[in-house]
Amino acid sequence: MSVAASTDEVQTVVAARRLASARTVFIGVGRPSIAAILARMVHNPDLVLIYESGTIGAKPFHIPLSIGDGELSETADTVVGVPEMFNYWIGAGRVDVGFLGAAQVDRYANLNSTVIGDYDHPRTRLPGAGGAPEIASSCGEVIVTVAHSRRTLVERLDFLTTVGHGDGPGARGRLGLRGRGPTAVITDLGVLEPDPSSAELTLTQLHPGVTVEQAREQTGWELAVAERPRITERPSDAELNALRELLAR
Repeated sequence: MSVAASTDEVQTVVAARRLASARTVFIGVGRPSIAAILARMVHNPDLVLIYESGTIGAKPFHIPLSIGDGELSETADTVVGVPEMFNYWIGAGRVDVGFLGAAQVDRYANLNSTVIGDYDHPRTRLPGAGGAPEIASSCGEVIVTVAHSRRTLVERLDFLTTVGHGDGPGARGRLGLRGRGPTAVITDLGVLEPDPSSAELTLTQLHPGVTVEQAREQTGWELAVAERPRITERPSDAELNALRELLAR
């Protein structure tokens, strides 16, 4: 038997499971990349990994250091320019799943990756939008991975970088956005999914050992909770062994 999974490992495994039936996924570095590589190793060997640098069908053996990591282009089926990536692949809706992170997420899964504090005099200036607005606008769906804390899950964003579900039901349609938007926010405590009627993020799944009270305490708004939240299936030995092998390379 494997050593018990850490909270980070559970979060990564849950994210990887979300890709079990996807054809294509657009990813950056960090946990999204680890989850996507793990999904190819364990759940979905035909999954096509697409990185913002223009590599399509990358098959990295190691965790990429950046989107410019040479292994991505060396193992890719093809490499295209960034304009083609966003105009032909992302903008045209040819990518099933986009993975995003953020510094702040609100109850409608809108994201901030621009500044913390006042825009003109911020406490922290963040990396910015990058391709996130286009990814959230046009990919078939978006999965967000963040830490579950009041600093991250906030009542009001300091800056709206990327539209998730706007101000609620129907917002994406009014804005002319193509994709379904965020379908899950995966944290180290559980999974939040938009309610079909209100579009508000709702706690639908708890990781082993986590309580509803813990999740509510670490959320910056009054968190809606499903009537019977599912309990995350513990990572299997196959998932944990593959993840730990990947991290050790």
